[in-house]
Amino acid sequence: MTTEELTQNIEMALAEIRPFLNSDGGDITLIGIEDDKHVTVRLEGACIACSVNQMTLKAGVETTIKKFAPQIETVKNIA
Repeated sequence: MTTEELTQNIEMALAEIRPFLNSDGGDITLIGIEDDKHVTVRLEGACIACSVNQMTLKAGVETTIKKFAPQIETVKNIA
């Protein structure tokens, strides 16, 4: 898979997650992909102060990204 295809797959995963985040006043942006294995995102809006944002990141975001791009090993949020 090329870097462009990987980016497209991750954006598709985020598009699947985004409506759930938007419904709670939040959003998510892809910041970057490192070594085709590590994804950096930024949780935005209400997600920043949410007490369960780490659970959302791991159980929701990371799981969905791995469904679209199985080679991804980690997903990290930057503030």
